[in-house]
Amino acid sequence: RFVREGGADAVKLEGGVVAAEVTAAVVKGGVPVLGHIGLTPQTVTQLGGFKVQGKTEEAARQLIEDARALEEAGAFGVVLECIPMGLAAEITKAVSIPTIGIGAGPHCDGQVLVYNDVVGLFDKFVPKFVKRYAKLDEIIVAGLEKYREEVQQGIFPDEEHSFKG
Repeated sequence: RFVREGGADAVKLEGGVVAAEVTAAVVKGGVPVLGHIGLTPQTVTQLGGFKVQGKTEEAARQLIEDARALEEAGAFGVVLECIPMGLAAEITKAVSIPTIGIGAGPHCDGQVLVYNDVVGLFDKFVPKFVKRYAKLDEIIVAGLEKYREEVQQGIFPDEEHSFKG
């Protein structure tokens, strides 16, 4: 339905080896799948929170195996989130599908950041891997404060911003 009715080009499924069977079934059903390994936001509590993944030798091996399993299942690419850049380079070399990094360093085939992080809409928590290219939160807060002030002082709405009968 996402593809037919919603206009989606693909779906993103989190998980590696554990998601390979589902990935293969979805691909077989005609829906392109982008895999997602490393820090998987929908299951972050199972990972112990928002932490770098693949830091131990065993965990790194598992992530490489996860990427390979997704490739074998038919995923057209794989997101590598919050993993050491050296491991991301290894994974990128280990698979023939594109890797897309988010907090995985410069050695992936492509990069992605969450829009709200790029434009600075949230300042309470900024992950280490996020580079804020703007600070729209400051502009938005200033605009909202000015609006509140003008409403409280009776400045807005004025005649210019009201309909005449």
